[in-house]
Amino acid sequence: MTIANTPVLHPDLTPAQRDCLDTLPLTGNHVVSGPPGSGKSLLAAHRAVHLALTGRPTFLISRSNLLRQLLRDSLAGLAVPGAPVEASTAHLWVYSRFGRDVPRTEDSWFDWPALTHQAAGAVGEHDAATPHLVVDEGQDLPPGFYRMARLAAASVTVFADECQRLTETNSTLTEITDALGRSTGRVEILGNHRNTREIASLAEHFRTGGTRPDVPFRSGALPTVRHYSGVKDLADDITTLAARHPRDRIGVIVNSLRTAADLMRRLERSGLAHEPQLYSSAAPSGRYRDLDLTRPGVVLVHRASAKGLDFDTVVIADAESDSGIDPTSAALCMAYYVMITRARQRLVLGWQGSRLPRHLEGLDGWVRMW
Repeated sequence: MTIANTPVLHPDLTPAQRDCLDTLPLTGNHVVSGPPGSGKSLLAAHRAVHLALTGRPTFLISRSNLLRQLLRDSLAGLAVPGAPVEASTAHLWVYSRFGRDVPRTEDSWFDWPALTHQAAGAVGEHDAATPHLVVDEGQDLPPGFYRMARLAAASVTVFADECQRLTETNSTLTEITDALGRSTGRVEILGNHRNTREIASLAEHFRTGGTRPDVPFRSGALPTVRHYSGVKDLADDITTLAARHPRDRIGVIVNSLRTAADLMRRLERSGLAHEPQLYSSAAPSGRYRDLDLTRPGVVLVHRASAKGLDFDTVVIADAESDSGIDPTSAALCMAYYVMITRARQRLVLGWQGSRLPRHLEGLDGWVRMW
């Protein structure tokens, strides 16, 4: 039996986002692609709520635990009685589906062929409990996950952007589609509702491929490339930004955990109006694991956990850590594309040392040097 679409329209979606959501059938596998700022995470949450209305268990999955927290908060505002959706990381969902003794490979990642074999052996069992899966930032999961999910789920909907592949276990859109099967639907959502024109233009300098995103309508200040004499100077500038913009969510993205810890100590002593937050993927629970990403103030996060997040102001704190990398490296460009596009209003690219990092050279017209 074919299940008809059951539109759930919400006022926070643009017409294009509503069209994307409402034209997705509630059966089958689908891949939705789009650039940063197009609303993929928001659409993923809405899509999960739509699917939950069919009565099946529904999971909204991400690779990042910090993104899971953000998706959980989004779901809380979309709750439909009798249609719960669980936000989960891919790791936690695999454990819930296959048990804690799940087979692993030598690199400590899951043994996807073994899990696919297990899923194939269980096809048809407990059919009513077979879940819908919605995956956000799906490019961060390997093709093996999707080959397994094709058998373990009633449907799989993936929201992804292959220009934002930062993990070692990533997939292209073609790999995701091939893994989910030939009948997988492909949809592209356009638009950039997050960045200013100036921030989006700088991001375009680092984009490595894909469809050229639409230019945002909203304008703002030029991004700043700023030299810092040391961590104290950096902390003082972040403190000043927080004082000038007390209602802002300020994301400080670091490449060095040592820098993050040093900054956190200094910011905690700086008298900020809102207590700073630091995310550590190594923390099992507590203040460094469970963050409130909706309140104003400073959040320190490693670049590996920044994907899917957005902030009013973004400070990329330690660009000098990339000085030894080929500035044309696709991995480097992709990392800066992701970090830059986290910013809604203001962007600072900070560096220390005696020489401007090579990947920040030649940005005349896109940035203001300080």
